[in-house]
Amino acid sequence: MDDGEASQPSLGHPPAAHSARLYDLLSRLPRKIFTWYVLKTVILGQLLSLFICGTAVTSQFLAEKYKVDTPMFQSFINYCLLFLVYTVWLAFRSGENGLLHILRKKWWKYLLLGIVDVEANYSIVKAYQFTTITSVQLLDCVGIPVLMALSWFILHSRYRVIHYVAVVVCLLGVGTMVGADVLSGREEGKVLFPASDMLIGDVLVILGACLYAVSNVSEEYIVKNLTREEFLGMLGLFGTFISGIQLMVVEYHAIGSIKWDWRIGLLFAAFALCMFGLYNVMPLVIRVTSATSVNLGILTADLYSLFFGLFLFGYNFSLLYILAFVVIMVGFIMYCSTATYHMEPTPAPTSGGIENSAMKDEETPQEPATPLQYMPEELTRAGLD
Repeated sequence: MDDGEASQPSLGHPPAAHSARLYDLLSRLPRKIFTWYVLKTVILGQLLSLFICGTAVTSQFLAEKYKVDTPMFQSFINYCLLFLVYTVWLAFRSGENGLLHILRKKWWKYLLLGIVDVEANYSIVKAYQFTTITSVQLLDCVGIPVLMALSWFILHSRYRVIHYVAVVVCLLGVGTMVGADVLSGREEGKVLFPASDMLIGDVLVILGACLYAVSNVSEEYIVKNLTREEFLGMLGLFGTFISGIQLMVVEYHAIGSIKWDWRIGLLFAAFALCMFGLYNVMPLVIRVTSATSVNLGILTADLYSLFFGLFLFGYNFSLLYILAFVVIMVGFIMYCSTATYHMEPTPAPTSGGIENSAMKDEETPQEPATPLQYMPEELTRAGLD
């Protein structure tokens, strides 16, 4: 090598630069993870999981101990509660936020949303009659990529590499949970389903997961651009109407054959309270996070149900359940630690996008940003400070 070649600069970054960059990333990691936003999101997500766990445990008690299988009737009670609280609330409001104005302008949109939500609930519960718990747990995850795709095209959400990695980690946790079910023999002793019935059940699970994705994306748009009360009020109105008609068609004889006593009534009440709590809290969580984040957080609901089942239904324990819970939580925290982008429908030439408002104060954007329509008050104060 002559002196001219030796004097040329080397390509790439020197080792010292790589070390400094790695050290900078590692030093920023605790500041991204150990924040009030991430802690609040984790707590609220697990609260939703516990509500879902409550609905699953009470439904299983009704089905196994008292031979009561009325999923549509149980959903109907929840929609009636939403109607009595939020639809009546809208009826006493005037102007653009009043019930009559909303019905005149958007009745058909909320009718479609009501159909989607009712059939999503019914499809998932009905699938358990045709296929195994393992199939339901696996195929229910189809809703997450569908939800991300709908958020991309409808809500103009944009994801970073860490978000895709986090989703994969969460799905690995679900796979671990399913593996634990197989090893612990949870499906042993159950009725073997014919192949044709399992196909029907699998289709119902996929249909329900996709309908849930549509419902959640609609919910995110409404609660961030309109009001939570409007969403719950209109869902209560049309959900009560649709589920009421459907239960008269498919569950009329099942309801009539129930041998009512105080225990069955208490289980119905517990289910209704858990479902009502879920519908009340979920819009609050979605408003400060996103529908995708919420759906990743509630993947732990099956694990909570399993933990309760150890004591209530005699399930066998496996250490893989603990591993599955840890893996899902790691993926969930990874997803929440980094902001998503929100692209404008007609992006301005000076800005490639805007940061998710709930994370705006956690990171410094690389490009000029435009504020979202909604930003939580505590984040606004933090930005001003």
